[in-house]
Amino acid sequence: MKFFSAFPAVFMAVLLAACASMAGAQAPVKMADGVLTNPAGMTLYTFDRDSGGKSACNGPCATNWPPLTAQSGDKAASDYSIITRDDGKQQWAYKGKPLYTFIKDQKPGDKTGDGFLSNQWHAAKP
Repeated sequence: MKFFSAFPAVFMAVLLAACASMAGAQAPVKMADGVLTNPAGMTLYTFDRDSGGKSACNGPCATNWPPLTAQSGDKAASDYSIITRDDGKQQWAYKGKPLYTFIKDQKPGDKTGDGFLSNQWHAAKP
């Protein structure tokens, strides 16, 4: 009989988890020291050459500046949107600006890409 008394709580937990997964994940972005970061705490950047919700950073550029990719089922919300890259992959954007990390940042809190390439790359700020 103990099984049946716990059944409603277990059922509700499973139901809530299923509903959350069907809703899709929101942008995997945090904030630290006044800048946006990915879940691992790595600084996110925007690129001045991006415009109209489109990434201008492809090929070798995307190797050095990995896009913050969105997964199937992720849903845009608030200031975060999802754009489609030239390679067909999905990328998160903040206020229409695609988000990237920088390959030379080695640990959370590094901001070595801020001001890079004649000040065309910027640490993303809310």
